[in-house]
Amino acid sequence: MVDEGVSFTISLSENSRIPKYKQIVDSIINNISTGKLQMDQKLPSINMLSEEFYLSRDTVEKAYNILKKRKIITPIRGKGYYVTRTKLIAKVNVLFLINKLSSYKMRIYNSFINSIGGNSQTDLHIYHCDQTLFLNLIDKYLGGYDYYVIMPHFKSDDLTHFSSGEGVLQAINKIPKEKLVILDNNKGIEDSVIEVCQDYENDIYGALKQGLAKISRYNKLILIYPESSVYPYPRRILNGFKRFCVDSGLEYEVLREVYDDIVLKKGDLFITIEESDLVSLVKQIRDKDFELGREIGVISYNDTPLKELLGITVISTDFKMMGATAASMILNKESGKIKNPFNFIDRNSI
Repeated sequence: MVDEGVSFTISLSENSRIPKYKQIVDSIINNISTGKLQMDQKLPSINMLSEEFYLSRDTVEKAYNILKKRKIITPIRGKGYYVTRTKLIAKVNVLFLINKLSSYKMRIYNSFINSIGGNSQTDLHIYHCDQTLFLNLIDKYLGGYDYYVIMPHFKSDDLTHFSSGEGVLQAINKIPKEKLVILDNNKGIEDSVIEVCQDYENDIYGALKQGLAKISRYNKLILIYPESSVYPYPRRILNGFKRFCVDSGLEYEVLREVYDDIVLKKGDLFITIEESDLVSLVKQIRDKDFELGREIGVISYNDTPLKELLGITVISTDFKMMGATAASMILNKESGKIKNPFNFIDRNSI
């Protein structure tokens, strides 16, 4: 096939079990990767390809739609389809959907990118725990990627957390299970080929058990758990905390936030989830002349480099390992469900 003096070929095999539309996609990508197709070069029309290879228009149109979704080609009204992306052409194309742009989520994403290497193209989208936005993204990009990496965290109208409502499950079920990768949270999603997740209730329970020798020195445990939030947290965290306290015979209380004039007493041990609550609590402890780590203890949920620098004890999953494990499984074409490590990390605040 020739276009303005530049030759490229589209190879189709009648004996292959690969669908014809996928063979067209792979052929065009191969031509771009080898330099036979250049940026802004015009592709054969749908009619031309269908006539030359005795294919239905629907088959060719499906191939072009996949290339269009990947932004490899762009249609120009009245002129045809043109190559618009020549740098992509990676062996693995990944759509990465994150529920919020937090430091924790970005550590997972960055670890994934660093581990999967240069033979991939990963497109990142943030859906802000919004089910409608998530569904629109799935609908827009369905069929355009080799893998769909999803962190399923959503918020209801009253700003509480849910993992997989009916609409979410219907959308995810449209993704072939061999292309579905679930990270961080999974409750009710069964058909993923790769899963690297936390177990929120048992994770917090187990991590607090690891630190029981120090925790039991305190008179009362107070969990700061926001009942509703712009980015809500799984209620399983709260359930695991309560179960730990009951099983360990420890007095406890659950508060929705760190109040500006919160009552502090010697022997209190606070567990905070949100960064703003941690900052407010530590400031009030210092302002009221309590000694952090001796008179009042603080444990923070989810580790960050800053918490490590400041000596804040944490209970946390290993975000870096989560991203690296998922990337490794994709590269090695592995499947399976892996529980990501979650630990009590003892520092100076308890």
